[in-house]
Amino acid sequence: MSKNVKKIVLLYNQYIFYKGELMGGFEAEGEGGYWESDQVAKLMAQNDSKSKNMHGIKPIIEEDNNNYSIKAHAKVNIFLKITGHKDGYHTLLSRFMRVESLYDTITFVPYKCDTFTLEGCDGVPLESNTIYKAYKALSDHPADLDILEFFNTHKVLVTKRIPSQAGLGGGSSDAAAFMLLLKEVCNLPLSTQELAKMGSSIGADIPFFIYNYPSANVSGFGEKVKPFDEEALDIELYTPNIGCNTALVYKTFKENLLKDVSVCSFFGWDDIDSKTLLASNSDPIALNDLYNAALLAYPALAEVAKEGWYFSGSGSTFFRIKS
Repeated sequence: MSKNVKKIVLLYNQYIFYKGELMGGFEAEGEGGYWESDQVAKLMAQNDSKSKNMHGIKPIIEEDNNNYSIKAHAKVNIFLKITGHKDGYHTLLSRFMRVESLYDTITFVPYKCDTFTLEGCDGVPLESNTIYKAYKALSDHPADLDILEFFNTHKVLVTKRIPSQAGLGGGSSDAAAFMLLLKEVCNLPLSTQELAKMGSSIGADIPFFIYNYPSANVSGFGEKVKPFDEEALDIELYTPNIGCNTALVYKTFKENLLKDVSVCSFFGWDDIDSKTLLASNSDPIALNDLYNAALLAYPALAEVAKEGWYFSGSGSTFFRIKS
């Protein structure tokens, strides 16, 4: 990385720390006139420009006997750092990595339906299902075209493999895969960026899955996704029989740990490859701010944790690189 780029990164990170307007939600600790407004505006414009130029990686869609299928991969958080709390939500900086070996499958199956029909998500009310929420968002969009008609002749079948409440993003990945599959099958005139923006209103992790990158730095409320140039690692997962409610973990963090956030402690992490980050940080608590919160909310996690394993998202899955 050039000296100029490093300078921009440092200035941008310092701006976040002192002003708290992009990622933080912190109150300004210095005088408001410390940063030159035009300098900050340029940095923000550069960030926005990079986001707009991302098109994502086109997903692989399989067709067999008029069945259309797509894989909805799990993800792990190589690191996850809370950067603040704003408008009732936590903001973060995290490295998301796709897990190649674990995925749900979303399939459109020919079937005469009177209403939108979703199978394979037992125990989740239809109105609460992220796939149904994605369907509603797309069908209410001006570009809906033949969506309603399509689901009069097709049902959605989900083959679940990703465990729930495990920090692997299963529900968000399913919704994103559904949106990507429907966009291709029905030729929806929506860009990847438009699809990601629509998905962000359903779930914070959905934009990452929409862009379909093997690895990416995710920030803000989850809506800022920047691809990181590395191959997905060969990840081994361990999910104990404990479900961690994401809302409870974040609430626990806010009530007990938010005051201890130190944004300067992870400057530059978004420039370091994932394998190096894991090799140089053996403490899972240091890598994932939500781990301590999960331990407070679910003390049994401490009893099943394994040395040398890292913690993904809000839990309860542990992971490591396969040797």
